[in-house]
Amino acid sequence: MKEKSTICLVDDERNILTSLRMALEAEGFKVRTYNDGKSALEALTEEPADLGVFDIKMPQMDGMELLRRVRQVSDMPVIFLTSKDEEIDELFGLKMGADDYIAKPFSQRLVVERIKAVIRRFQPKDANAPAAEAARILERGQLKLDPERHTCHWDNKPVTLTVTEFLILQALATRPGVVKTRDALMDAAYDDQVYVDDRTIDSHIKRLRKKFKQVDDDFDVIETLYGVGYRFKEA
Repeated sequence: MKEKSTICLVDDERNILTSLRMALEAEGFKVRTYNDGKSALEALTEEPADLGVFDIKMPQMDGMELLRRVRQVSDMPVIFLTSKDEEIDELFGLKMGADDYIAKPFSQRLVVERIKAVIRRFQPKDANAPAAEAARILERGQLKLDPERHTCHWDNKPVTLTVTEFLILQALATRPGVVKTRDALMDAAYDDQVYVDDRTIDSHIKRLRKKFKQVDDDFDVIETLYGVGYRFKEA
């Protein structure tokens, strides 16, 4: 039997930690809880988790700073918990590399489903597919994507991507020259139950470009077709 994932919950509201922990443990997840970002970072540095759920506004170290620090050492999927009046924070968080966000107040069931959705995106889409198929490496010019190991290389240099960034890039690179609308990229990277708007995809694309330009100033294979979508440039 496959071992369940470990979830790291970080929120300064104890009732949220308690209720979410109970809901997730009822689904078989292992759960670790922290009421501030500083203690969570110390724990994650010593013992990584499979997914993090971070509140944005917390004492000592907020969720944004926690995500920034975590991203220096890990591509662990992260979901933000935000208030409805924190739209700017949500977009900034996605640009920093968060994989999803959930606005308060929320139902425990919604959080559980969104966590499951992000974890599914991290794993091969078809668990019953032959191993050779699941492990197929995608190569397009200088790009090399390994879905099974969740690794990405450009010109043999590693590029660390979040789950969402990886799936968006994979969708574009699978069919070079073919324009992918934002809706198509949403379908490729997000579960059907997760709603995101156009700006979310745009934020992920901007971050992808930034990451590749850090290893190659001339990176330009992700093209924008204004009013339509994006495509991976044909060789």
